[in-house]
Order: sequence, then C-alpha cells, then structure tokens
Amino acid sequence: MKRFLYLTFTLGLLLFWSSCRNDFEFSPSTGQLEFAKDTVYLDTVFNNIGSSTYNLKVYNRSDEDIVIPTIQLERGVSSFYRMNVDGGTGSEGELQGKYFEDVELLANDSLFIFIETTIDISTLPTMDVEFLYTDRILFDGGSNQQDVDLVTLVKDAIFIYPNRDETTNIRETLTFDVDGDGNPDETTLTGRFLEDSELNFTNVKPYVIYGYAGVDTGKTLTIDAGARVHFHADSGILVNNGGSLQVNGELSTDPEALENEVIFEGDRLEPLFEDIPGQWGTIWLFNGSTNNVINYATIKNATIGVLSEGNQDAATDKLSISNSQIYNSSAFGILGRATSIGAENVVINNSGQSSFAGTVGGKYNFTHCTIANYWDNSFRQFPALLLNDFVQVDESSIATNPLVEANFNNCIIYGNDNPEFILDQQGDDFNFKFTNCLLRFDNDNLEGTPNYVFGDMTNYEGNIFNQEPNFEAPFDNLLRIGEDSAANGAANSLFSMQVPFDILGTSRSATPDIGAYESVVFEED
Repeated sequence: MKRFLYLTFTLGLLLFWSSCRNDFEFSPSTGQLEFAKDTVYLDTVFNNIGSSTYNLKVYNRSDEDIVIPTIQLERGVSSFYRMNVDGGTGSEGELQGKYFEDVELLANDSLFIFIETTIDISTLPTMDVEFLYTDRILFDGGSNQQDVDLVTLVKDAIFIYPNRDETTNIRETLTFDVDGDGNPDETTLTGRFLEDSELNFTNVKPYVIYGYAGVDTGKTLTIDAGARVHFHADSGILVNNGGSLQVNGELSTDPEALENEVIFEGDRLEPLFEDIPGQWGTIWLFNGSTNNVINYATIKNATIGVLSEGNQDAATDKLSISNSQIYNSSAFGILGRATSIGAENVVINNSGQSSFAGTVGGKYNFTHCTIANYWDNSFRQFPALLLNDFVQVDESSIATNPLVEANFNNCIIYGNDNPEFILDQQGDDFNFKFTNCLLRFDNDNLEGTPNYVFGDMTNYEGNIFNQEPNFEAPFDNLLRIGEDSAANGAANSLFSMQVPFDILGTSRSATPDIGAYESVVFEED
C-alpha cells in the first residue's frame, strides 16, 4: 500500500511539474544569431549547370528557445540561389526555396541551411564570359536583421553534347568503322561527331563536353593556345580513322595560371574535385588517325589521359606530344597499343596503373621526360613504365607483335614503388634502350635475367639507379628537381641538343639535367 501511494504521489508531482514548464514557448529572435561563416562561396559553376550543395550552420548561443520570424534571399523570387532550411517551413509556388518563416531553434542548439544555385548568365545585366553573382540570406528584419553573403563565379561556356531522340529519349551514340572492315559499326559510346563549325576550339569561352566529341575521317580538330576543355563523366574526345587532333598550346609566363596552355579536365570546378582521378574518359586516338600533335597541354583527372591505338609503322609518329603534363589518371597517363609515339619534355605522374604503358609492341621514343608515379589512392598493380609485346587472346593463348623500338633518353623513371619499370617480353622482336636515365629498379629476382642485364650496352648506357631524384613535392604533382638531385648534370648532351629548352622554357646548360626540368634551388619554408 505504501509503495502504491508513493508511486501515485511521484507521478502526480511529475505531471504537475511538466505542466508548469514552458518547453514549447519560443521567444522571437533578437538579432543574436551566430554563423559558422559570414560568406558562403559556392565556387565556380558553368552557365545553366547546377552547383554542388553547400551548407551554412546557424547557432543559437542563448539559453532561450527562439523562433526566427523569416529566413529569405534578398533577391527574392528573382534569385538564382535556392535554400533548404533544416526544420523550417518553406513557402510554396514561386517563393519555394527562397523564403522560410517561423523557424524554431532550441537553446544552445544549431541548424543547417543548404544552398544550391543554377545561373543563367544570359539574363544577367552583363554578357561577360565570367560574372560574379551575389545575393544575401536575410535573417529576420528591421533592427534585428542579420545577413550572410552568397558569392558564385559563373562562367559562360560552349556546350557540346549528343542529340536525344524525341521518341525514345535515348541519346545519340557514335557510329564508325571500329573493326577496320570498311563498314560503319554502331557503338555504345554516347556522343556525336563534331560539325565543321565546331572543329576549332578557341580560348574565348571554355568548352564543356558531354559524351564523346568525335573527329571524323578527313577532319582536324584544332585547339588554340589558352583553350579550356572540360568533360562530363564518361566523356572525352575520339579521333576517328583519317582524322587528326592538333593541340596548339604555348609556353605560359605564369606557372600558376598557365594562361597559354590547353587544359583538359573534368567539369566539376569545386576545389574538392581539383585532383580527383577518373572524372572523365580519355583522349582516344583511334586506329588510323594521323598527325596527332599535342604541345603545351595539361591533361588531368581522366581515366586514361591519352589512348593511342595502331599505326606503329606510320612514316611519322601517330602521336607527337611535347611540353605537356598528365596527372591523376585513374588507370594510365598514356596508354599505347601497337602504336607510335614521340615525346619530349613530357611529365606524367599519379596514375592508378602505369604512367606510361607501351603495350602490344609498337614504336616509342621519349626524350627528356619525367615518367613518375607517386599514386597513393589505392594499391597499384603496375610500375610507372610498362612495356610488353602481346595481347591476351583467350585464357590459354596470346598474340605477339614486335616492339620495334622503345628508346628512353635522358628520362627520369621513378616512383613510390619498386621496381618502377617492367619489360614483359613474350615474342622474339623486343627492342629497347635506356640512355642516361635515372631509374628506380632494385629487384634481386629480376636483375640479371634477360632484359635486365644492366651492364649490356645494347640496352642500357650511362644510367643511374635508385638514387634520389629530389622532386619538389611528387605527391602534389610538383616534379621539378632540386640541385641535390642525382639527375643534376647527368644528361647526355647529344640528346639535350635535340631538346634545348626544358618544359618551362629554361635553356639546358652545358651540363644538362635528366628529366623534363632543369634543376632549381628550392626556397626554404
């Protein structure tokens, strides 16, 4: 009985106490909100392409539960921004995402505001290629009003995308002669061939490509110095049989802005995506394409930077690439398949497999190149440099093709794995030579076996093994070498005379350095 009376008394006391509390009474805010930041920068977006979602955290530091009468965009209905307020009551119709009222915020608590934008630059008062678009989020009004700025840089761009069938809603795919039998084949590659009016990419506006932009037989895509080419996911450039690619970048005076280089990268402009590998497909030089030239280009964040196929016996190299950088490829920086490539002053780094792979034989000549691989995003199966002369036909058989030549002169081949070059020979015709290169190879199981007899002057001459290249910051794709580099002054001057300036336009000295860069004295932090 006493226990029953005690429980009854306790329950009554709790009910009385709770009925006297003002838990559900909120006081109006008094302009004392605090914010995680006073400006939300939504980084850079392309015209009519939606941004990522950004957030703003709002704090109530007081000991009282408050209600914020209104949270709204200053530009109102006309604003290109849109919001979602955590726990807020939004308006319907044209004010949706622009205006919220009676937003409750508990004592010593916080809420999130999520912000996005899609901007149509054609409706703005200026038709500049770039425009800084701003607005403000207003909290409350009158003497209690507080605000947070919103800032976005919007870029006008030229968009290239495949057509969509109005009946099936299926996007156009490329049709071309895939197997070389003279008949066009339908492919699953989303994209279309460029019109004649689209075959010159200028530096006036950036280009944004959805799907593969094809360069058809007999056509040449010319890309001017300073052009910027952005690719959506699973997109790229494909140069068909008989087509050609000419990338005409020039030396830049500003090593940060690279104002004269041609830059190929993804279409996500936020800093978070600046160095994310695999954001787009590849620059695909299909079998039969000819006279492909890339000069002063930066190719970054692709799956394969450049894929060159076939034409190993062409009178001139299928691909001539110089003064160019290829970074953050999720698979290969340059992948050659039974092809011919000439490279000078090329820097490749940070590849999920190999930075350069010359496969199924071919013909390759690299002079004053830095082929590095400091990939640290996942396990890496292959070395920085891979050469082989075969293709797997099925589980039990291979087909071989001659490696006509593979010459690496005054090159650095290094990375964070060991060894950093593999020569996988299956056929009888496998010709290669390393001359005055800085190489990473320390493997007792392979050293001394065929293709790894480092004293054989037929294949190895004047090389340096396993000494420090003294890169500036290789994990950040900074591959200049310092004065303490083993590559300093160790190049063969005969090859240096063929490439008298380094990738930055610095004249090679009488005692030139190995790799794409002449050495510098690093500034101390």
